[in-house]
Amino acid sequence: MDKIVIIGGGASGLTCAIKAKNDNNEVIILEKNDVCGKKILATGNGKCNYYNDNQDISNYNSFNTELISKIINDENISKVKNFFNELGLIPKIKNGYYYPMSEQASSIRNILVNKAKEKDVKIITNCNVKEITKEDNKFVIKTTTHSIICDKVVLSTGSYAGVKNIKDVNSYKILDNFNLMIENVLPTLVQLKGEGHYFRDWDGVRIDSNIKLYEDDKFIKEENGQIQLTNYGVSGICVFNLSSKISRGLSHHKKEELVIDFLPTIDNLDEYFNRRSKILGNYKILDFLEGLINTKLVHTILSILNIDKNKTYNDLSITEKSKLVNMIKSFKLKITGTNDYTKAQTCTGGLDLEELNLNTMEVIKVPNLYVIGEIIDLDGICGGYNLTIAWLTGILAGSDLND
Repeated sequence: MDKIVIIGGGASGLTCAIKAKNDNNEVIILEKNDVCGKKILATGNGKCNYYNDNQDISNYNSFNTELISKIINDENISKVKNFFNELGLIPKIKNGYYYPMSEQASSIRNILVNKAKEKDVKIITNCNVKEITKEDNKFVIKTTTHSIICDKVVLSTGSYAGVKNIKDVNSYKILDNFNLMIENVLPTLVQLKGEGHYFRDWDGVRIDSNIKLYEDDKFIKEENGQIQLTNYGVSGICVFNLSSKISRGLSHHKKEELVIDFLPTIDNLDEYFNRRSKILGNYKILDFLEGLINTKLVHTILSILNIDKNKTYNDLSITEKSKLVNMIKSFKLKITGTNDYTKAQTCTGGLDLEELNLNTMEVIKVPNLYVIGEIIDLDGICGGYNLTIAWLTGILAGSDLND
């Protein structure tokens, strides 16, 4: 009888345990927290957006982009849907975003934990793994309280995201001890820091925008939606969705720049202003822009352009009008960094995908060692994609362990 130890009882670990357990093996989850699935409870603002109908690989990131399709493909995605059908989970679908019908993240966590217990998976909480070694085809797992010898190990420990002290995370060290390649682990789904002296002026403004990302002056990707202007730069879902590419680019010393359109619903803003000026051209510029853009943002833009706020729109020179339109439609923000791991929802980077058999998530160089979830070099944008990675990699590993 094989003894399988899964280190980490989060989304991927619980999924793997459920798929792996059969009458001919013993499956044990070692969880460092007092309960399994704590991070699940915080997803989707407590509602748990656990899946998305749009599974285009452009929603995923990796240093090995050519390998993403080896994991994210139609055949594998169908396995995720089948898994939740088997659990009896009824989804509430909003524009392709899947939530539990209860709209409570605890429903997802409880379904997984209950199914694991039903299948006689042993769960040991408050158990922190310090080291894993392999001796004579057996793994020796050393925890803070005891050692366990087993036949197969699954690492599903999560990343540095949300961790106050990354020294408490041993998973990357464990991988390094097996001489495995680890891509630079960086915060993602995280706020961005910018270069500028005006951030206090626009702090707290939320505005629907179009954002384009340029790396070394080359267009990379764009996002639409609400962004939040902060006292250090920018935040919001649109920003989060670009943060993985930006984190990777900055780690390679690339120039990362956002070009923000604060009025994306108006295509020809100069013509619109010319028409507006026939009615409101003698209004002071603040009043002229009233109702179009947040007042704090207007003050910020006028200050940057050194335009007197007491001037009327008709008083502005042709150059000033052109600069005003350009800054509203193409505000350039150089990105200098991200907030740290404690603010990140997940991480980009991790175990290089080339180290894995992507059909089973088994480490090629270390037979019977499996790595799943956040710790691998695969992450997604907001919208259920990172949980999809957790479910899918857990299914792949668990199914192989069940054979």
